[in-house]
Amino acid sequence: MPLTQAKPDALANVYAKSLYHEAFAEGGREKVEAIQGQLEDFLEMTRADKALNEFLASRVIPAAQRGAALHKALQGRVDDLLRRFLLVLNDKARLAHLIPIASAYDQVVQEQFGRVEVDVITASPIDQGQLGSVRDRLGRALGKEVVVHTYTEPSMLGGVKFRIGDQLIDASVQTSLRKVRDQLANQGTSAVRGKIDRIIEQ
Repeated sequence: MPLTQAKPDALANVYAKSLYHEAFAEGGREKVEAIQGQLEDFLEMTRADKALNEFLASRVIPAAQRGAALHKALQGRVDDLLRRFLLVLNDKARLAHLIPIASAYDQVVQEQFGRVEVDVITASPIDQGQLGSVRDRLGRALGKEVVVHTYTEPSMLGGVKFRIGDQLIDASVQTSLRKVRDQLANQGTSAVRGKIDRIIEQ
């Protein structure tokens, strides 16, 4: 069973919060973000290397054998905290759960540092000036530090779409925005996302 994309669940959240607290205790925000980057780099390796992916998730390979290989491969190449964390996942047969754990870790980091990632989708590329304006307006509306990822969708007739977490807000269709407002407002810490409508109405 290979590593596959999955949404964070209760188990992923437990491991992610544990990793966050250990990283913060060791080196504050700098350490937390370093672990975040290294974890994403490690996942990129598993996506690009099918054999590595299968090796990590295999139920046939003994945990001790896989652990020894991981220890050797990661020693000196990733932060020692991340190496130990991956070895713990291996010992507990949770490596196949690594993708939702990494996703949960990203969410914890965003929540703790007052940061939110937003995908901005337009029909054609936007320039740096427009991007800066969009980022500033999103930041003011959401009350958070915004990390913007831009994408183009040529099939769009115009306008802009925002993706925040698993919510897609089509700002080019006002009725679509009204339909998701209440849904956004009822999702716990995601409630702040409902403020996105202020951007559209300005």
